Amino acid sequence: MTAGRDAAGQPAVVPDPASTASGRGAHVHPTRECVDLAVRRKAFSRALRAGTGLPTGLVSAYVDSLTSTTSSTSTT
Repeated sequence: MTAGRDAAGQPAVVPDPASTASGRGAHVHPTRECVDLAVRRKAFSRALRAGTGLPTGLVSAYVDSLTSTTSSTSTT
């Protein structure tokens, strides 16, 4: 995860699964529970040394897409 910009150009926490984005990064397990815990503890803002209240919707959507992909492949 890195500090970046969302589609509207606003600062946000964005996924960086390849770990290739420049700048500071934050690591979190790709599970909904870990992302929720990081949000509750305000860990992304602290780790990325960003202002408070960075939106995490892009990260949540990314983790949800991983979970739904894993669920659909494990049932087939």
